[in-house]
Amino acid sequence: MDIILILLVALLVEFAIGDPPNAIHPTAWFGKVIYLFERFGLRGGKTYQFVYGTAATLLLAAVVAAAAWLLADWLRDINYALYIIASGVLLKMTFSFVYLRKTALHIKRLIENDETLDKARFELRALVSRDTSKLPRPYLVSATVESVSESLCDSLVSPLFFFVVGSLFGTFGLAAAFGFRVVSTFDSMIGYHGKYEYFGKFPARLDDVLNYIPARLSALVIIAGAWLTKMGARRAWRVAKVDHLKTESPNAGWPMAAAAGALGVQFEKIDHYRLGRIDRPMTPGVIDDSLRLINSATLVWFIICFAIGGAYIALAKA
Repeated sequence: MDIILILLVALLVEFAIGDPPNAIHPTAWFGKVIYLFERFGLRGGKTYQFVYGTAATLLLAAVVAAAAWLLADWLRDINYALYIIASGVLLKMTFSFVYLRKTALHIKRLIENDETLDKARFELRALVSRDTSKLPRPYLVSATVESVSESLCDSLVSPLFFFVVGSLFGTFGLAAAFGFRVVSTFDSMIGYHGKYEYFGKFPARLDDVLNYIPARLSALVIIAGAWLTKMGARRAWRVAKVDHLKTESPNAGWPMAAAAGALGVQFEKIDHYRLGRIDRPMTPGVIDDSLRLINSATLVWFIICFAIGGAYIALAKA
């Protein structure tokens, strides 16, 4: 029952409380530690930076995962109810979808008003890494919807995937989820070309490996979500198969292309990629439809996670 109960607690915390302030959020703590690593990671040549980045990533991921496993194992021996509640609260720290929805809706309201377009460009930087300072309205909508669809994988499917897989082997669920979150945070902070090319190469590649299966699962649940919401499920499948290769990342293209196909729009990052077909204009209303699509995909993913937990219980009792 561990998987199901912990997921239920995590869901309750997500809807009732949401994300805690950065002062007590583990991901913010990881960011501070990574910032400390960064101070020494760029001092040497290419080989030094690569080895240092590799060691820093593995060290922090191992320490955090080990701490999560030891805590979960200790709490389970102390008190089962405390173990479930604490594990659920901690699991919530590894994923988020309510905050993303609120942020996307806030940016949509800014985009709709000509007088707040500049503010929309500024606040969109919280969702995307590209330069948003001169983007016209359709590109602002595209960037928002791209972020919403891509984040389904990194912010929800991946951490819960590793939690469920780890939980099948005892109390390793939290360790796996937090280990992934550390690598993902490393990638988001230093997994870029430019000055981080060699320092961030290992966490970027490791993040690609860890997201390989979840990214493809994300595309599948988006297609399922499109079917539930009576959007273009078949079109989503066709576009995902063809356009997922157009992004630099081996994984990001899967959920984004599936979402573009389901919504009947074309995502475009200037000088990088175009995903989907132009069947409708890129208006702010597309953001509403994308959230409806991702909400359905999120529901499908939680049903899958609960189903795996139920199947595990049934097999254990057999």
